[in-house]
Amino acid sequence: MLVMGVAAATALALGACGATAGKDEGGSGGDGPVAGLRIMVPNTPGGGYDTTARTAAKVLEDAKIATGVQVFNLPGAGGTVGLQRTVNEKGNGKLAMQMGLGVVGASYTSKSSATLTQTTPLAKLIEEAGAIVVPKGSPYRTIGDLVAAWKANPKGLAVGGGSSPGGPDHLLPMQLAKTVGIDPRQVNFVSYDGGGELLPALLGGKVAFGASGFGEFLDQVEAGQLRVLAVTSEAPIEALRDTPTLKSSGIDLVFTNWRGIVAPPGISDADKQVWIDALTKMHESEQWKAELAKRGWTDAFVTGDAFATFLTEQDKSVADLLKQLGLA
Repeated sequence: MLVMGVAAATALALGACGATAGKDEGGSGGDGPVAGLRIMVPNTPGGGYDTTARTAAKVLEDAKIATGVQVFNLPGAGGTVGLQRTVNEKGNGKLAMQMGLGVVGASYTSKSSATLTQTTPLAKLIEEAGAIVVPKGSPYRTIGDLVAAWKANPKGLAVGGGSSPGGPDHLLPMQLAKTVGIDPRQVNFVSYDGGGELLPALLGGKVAFGASGFGEFLDQVEAGQLRVLAVTSEAPIEALRDTPTLKSSGIDLVFTNWRGIVAPPGISDADKQVWIDALTKMHESEQWKAELAKRGWTDAFVTGDAFATFLTEQDKSVADLLKQLGLA
């Protein structure tokens, strides 16, 4: 009886260390849903990371891949507060962080001691085109109108973005400025911690225009509160079929953001596989395919080592670019 009691206590202790994947509760070793998964969003509610994480959690639940998936926000410093927390949670197989290009850049511009190369890459989920957005009362009806005014007074037209310097919402207007002949150093960029903070600034006229992922503004665009002047994809976006691309407007620029999920360093191979299996099943589900179509996201799913290679390449590329801009 004593041996049995010790064995039972040991089993309970081990089960508390990682995502549940037992035969009765699912995961890589069973048929039922996984339990105990938590996804951290490293910026404010309402932004692109938040939308992606909550959509993923809902699909995991609706498709009965996981139960009780918890999504929580830990904003600050362009995502590096959450990144530091993730790195500090070494070995925690229950936790993952929603992230993307913005966190890569912020880790350099904020001089973060934690880096994405320290994390455990799980999966790259989506890619998303950027958008140039104005409030409904804006005098700029086309991207040409906006660019003309911007070139005449680069410092006078504030552009808002839902990421810190080095993030996609910063890199997009800088590249756009350079493409149309504006010195990027003259751009008046106002940084917001996620699309959730950028949106009221746009609606309140605190910035002349915004540069961010188009998916963050679809509800406001449909409600007539915002207008998208152009998208940054190669081809038109189905969700904004009447909106021109920059290229079709005579501006030779294509810009794409991406989002993925990483776990803390030092998690077990078993816990890593639980996450990858769950995310793979999510990716294959009809519910996820419907969300991709609804939100205009481009499927960019890769896992494990393939995502790790991509992340390493992105880290180097962004670091080199920020050094050229004097930001890293």
